[in-house]
Amino acid sequence: MEKKSRRKFSAEFKAKVVIEALKERSSIEEIARKYEIHPNQVGKWKKDFQAKAAIVFSSDEKASIDKKQQEDLLEKLYAQIGQQKVEIDWLKKKLL
Repeated sequence: MEKKSRRKFSAEFKAKVVIEALKERSSIEEIARKYEIHPNQVGKWKKDFQAKAAIVFSSDEKASIDKKQQEDLLEKLYAQIGQQKVEIDWLKKKLL
């Protein structure tokens, strides 16, 4: 028996389906039938979209703070890697 692979949908496709569902011009079932997906999937995408919609309007300050924190962490980790490399090289030299 042949194994059927899962379909993967792009973010653009999901957004198109959700926006159509939010317009409420047609039922979820009709939208699902139109795009050949399960109605539960449309409902899940709609719920996820509504939960994360506030992120679009969040301030850029929070995003820049998060980016700065990530850069600081990355710099710290690179420093740690460099220190460990020096220590490993020193230990290898001592063993030989």
